[in-house]
Amino acid sequence: MNTNDTLSEVKNYIDGQFERNGQNSMNVFSPLDGSIISTLPLSTNSDVDKAVQAAKKAYPSWSSKTLKERVQVFFKYRNLLEQNMDELTKLVRLENGKTYSEAKAEVEKSMELCEFAVSMPQIVVNEVQEVSKGVECRIERKPLGVVASIAPFNFPNMVPHWTIPNALVLGNTMVMKPSELVPLSTVRIAELLKEAGLPDGVFNLVNGGKEVVEAICDHPDIQAVSFVGSTKVAKLVYKRATSNLKRCVALGGAKNHLIVLPDAHEEMTASNVLASMAGCAGQRCMAASVMVGVDNVQHIIDRMVEEAKALVPGDNLGSVITAESKARIEGYIAEAEANGAKILVDGRNVTVLGKEGGYYVGPTIIDYVTTDMSVAREEIFGPVISIIRAKDLDEAIEIENGSNYGNAAAVFTQSGGLAKQVMDRASAGMIGVNIGVPVPREPFSFGGWNESKFGVGDITGRSSIEFWTQNKKTTIKWNPEAKTNWMS
Repeated sequence: MNTNDTLSEVKNYIDGQFERNGQNSMNVFSPLDGSIISTLPLSTNSDVDKAVQAAKKAYPSWSSKTLKERVQVFFKYRNLLEQNMDELTKLVRLENGKTYSEAKAEVEKSMELCEFAVSMPQIVVNEVQEVSKGVECRIERKPLGVVASIAPFNFPNMVPHWTIPNALVLGNTMVMKPSELVPLSTVRIAELLKEAGLPDGVFNLVNGGKEVVEAICDHPDIQAVSFVGSTKVAKLVYKRATSNLKRCVALGGAKNHLIVLPDAHEEMTASNVLASMAGCAGQRCMAASVMVGVDNVQHIIDRMVEEAKALVPGDNLGSVITAESKARIEGYIAEAEANGAKILVDGRNVTVLGKEGGYYVGPTIIDYVTTDMSVAREEIFGPVISIIRAKDLDEAIEIENGSNYGNAAAVFTQSGGLAKQVMDRASAGMIGVNIGVPVPREPFSFGGWNESKFGVGDITGRSSIEFWTQNKKTTIKWNPEAKTNWMS
């Protein structure tokens, strides 16, 4: 695959081969300019079953290799990501609409995720103990078998790497379903995995829509499912997968609150809040969505308004994913204005010269938002921040706690004591202090609370080891002269 203006059609990748099988198809558009860049097969249950059977066939050989043997593939693969950095970056930009620097950062994060996976031999160590005289107990981590991963549109390169390296290094084989909006990066991932020496059938790729997701949740030979997407779909996937007796961790949406106190550093706070709001065009589950201003923070808001002028759609601000997304985001802004909020910076009706067909929304700052407004409660997934005014920190934390979501929360202050209150009381799985996007770095794991995550454990880092493996406990006795007791 290459990054020419028009790419070849997307195909499924099953048992080491790309194939189409003549299904119905849909067009794939670039949000940069609205052009058609590829076509995608709408796969069926039979395609999912074929991929599962390939993974099932590859499992005995792959799982029987030692952990150190399996990580060798990902040593090579991580270097291939680096060698193909520019191409992979351009693919992300083409199909997702990010700026070049954002897309490159995404691929660099994928490399970091691989680096954690290849450290597994130093992390996943079997436990052995003599529990009674002459009696030894041991615990070994064993893979589950065939697993599945369902990825979203907003990080077409990085989010697949939340699951591929860890799940495969730990001995599982996989069927992956990327978002039908951004299938190109995952195709290139499959090619590079093969180039790195991954045996055929260990990683399989099935493209399509709802039917593929349902088939994954229902297939009796799939042992575990990971999902990243909206809360609405995460709930459906979690319920369907677990009702079929599978493990499932499903990450949903977010409504992240950034609490700004009057003593916050003006320049750092304004730039951090804006970067959190507008990075990746606001299409990330860690984006700032609500700023809760405590007492008098007008000087910080004024600076945000001034600095927002430097965010230029099509230059240092990317596009949103579809025309429907653009219309939905602009609808939220219009509704807030009609309900009495004040639009300080208006990103509606943006066009980019030479890319008039693209899907762009400018930076938008909405002040005097109340907690009952849709912009305060619902996930917008665009470069929009709503400002709610609070009289004190207790009220600000109450506003944050009132959200159904719980992915991230942050506080901007120079007071360690006040920061500690937010750290302790905010109802979110990931907390930032003077950091607008508090994403943990490996080996720390990624995962929210409340309606931002369904299932036990997190999807990355050390926590993912529990999800992708099961414990085998063995008790051993060789010496007949040892006394027999209740342990033996």
